[in-house]
This record gives sequence, C-alpha cells and structure tokens, in this order.
Amino acid sequence: MNSLSLETVEHTKRTLIDVAIRYGPRLIVAVIILLLGGLVARRIGRFAYRWFTKLELDQPMGRLLGRVLTVIVFMVFLTMALQNLGIELLPLFASLGVAGVGVGLAAQGVLGNLVAGLTIIFTKPFRIGEWVSMVGVEGQVEAIDLFSTTLSHPDRSQVIVPNRKIVGEVLHNYGKLRQLDLLVGVAYSTDLQKALTVVRDILVRSSRTLKDPEPVIGVTVLGDSSIGIAIKPWVAVPDYVVAIGELNQAIVESFRTHRIEIAVPQREVRIVSGTVAA
Repeated sequence: MNSLSLETVEHTKRTLIDVAIRYGPRLIVAVIILLLGGLVARRIGRFAYRWFTKLELDQPMGRLLGRVLTVIVFMVFLTMALQNLGIELLPLFASLGVAGVGVGLAAQGVLGNLVAGLTIIFTKPFRIGEWVSMVGVEGQVEAIDLFSTTLSHPDRSQVIVPNRKIVGEVLHNYGKLRQLDLLVGVAYSTDLQKALTVVRDILVRSSRTLKDPEPVIGVTVLGDSSIGIAIKPWVAVPDYVVAIGELNQAIVESFRTHRIEIAVPQREVRIVSGTVAA
C-alpha cells in the first residue's frame, strides 16, 4: 500500500515537472505579454483621450474613443498571449460566442444601459455642464458614461441616472443658462414706472444677471391688494440659487430706499347693523 502511494506521488511529481518544463516558460511569457499589454493599452488610451480633447471633441465622445482604443490594443496583446500558449483561437471564439448569448440574456439591463449610453453620446441630447430635467430629477450634467449619467445639485449631492431611463423619455434641457422667476407685489398707489426703473437698475448692477439675453420685467398680476411685477433675468447655472437670494435682498432694500411699498395681503372687515361683513 505504501509502495503504491509512493509510486502515485512520484508519477504526479514527474507529470507536474514535465508540464512545468513544457508550458512554464510559455505561461511566464504570456503573463508578461498581458502585463505589458495592460500598461501599453492604458498609456495609449490616456494619450488618445488627451489628443481628442485638444481636437475639441466632446468629452464623452473622447472618453468613449479612448476606451475603445484601449480595449483594441489590449485584445491584440491578449491574442498574442493566447497564441504563445498554443491555444487555438477559432474554437475559443466560437465557445465565447455561445456563452455570450446566455450572458447577454442574463444582462439585458446592463446591455440596455450600454446601448442607451452610446445613443446619448452620438445623438448629444445634452452636454456636460448643461442643466437638465428628466425622469423626475434635475441637475447639472457632470459626466456621461456608457452605463449612466451623473447629475449634480447645488447642495453638492449627485444623482446617478441609468442611461436606459433617459433614452425615450421626455427631457428638458435648460442649457448652461437658467431664467429666474421672481415676483414682487407693490401697492396700487405705487408709481409703476419708478418701481420698474428701480428693478432694472438692480439687474444692471448685479454681477450675476446676464445682459444678453435681456431680462424680462413687467406687470403680470393684478391681485386683490397688490400689483405683481414679474422679474425674470437670465443667469449662469452655477449662479441660479445664489442670484435668487441676492436679488430678493436688493429689491427689498432698494424699495425701502425709494419708499416703494411692498404690498402685503389685506382684508377689510366692516361691521354693519351688528353683523360682520367681510
């Protein structure tokens, strides 16, 4: 029994040594080829991305082309490594194709995001830096990747939207500008021309409001106790929230300086013959 065990161990050792002698150098060379391929592919991908950026190509498109080039270069080195090991590629590719069908069926969501990402990159319904509203969320576009789109909010939070949720849905693209929608109510006794002039001066002095497009200012509401003046200037997307606070404060202070009354809700109550009539 002991002699049989020793013979088995010796046979296993001889087999392993034979395999190591036969395939060891090839395996080492294949690993070196793969490591070198990964390094070269990353370097070429980064160089290509920088080059596409210098050509003023869209960032998502440049990133996509850089990744495609990286994959192509790595596949070349992978083919060299497999050939060095003596693996026949045609049967391997056929097996991968059959397995790919099952993997594709199991990863329909991932593939859907990939196809949608390519659609977004090539059709360009929005670009990085623009403010968009879609599928119930909104924000500034920070990144467009193959599988998802990243939006940022003024509160520094981020929303990651799967690309398949975007394609085919209604999308509101504000671009890189946003229009404020402010409303201030003044008393009916107010000199409207004076009030409008004060508002225009505020917008002219503001460093955040744009002069082109020209801001929209006018009387829009005749309320029960006030006249509503709409103030709709354009601002850059990053200035949207800050501009609202600054302009509201400036309007209050300027109206006080010029003695323009900001109307508040009022209700007149009359007492007639012991009853209350509103």
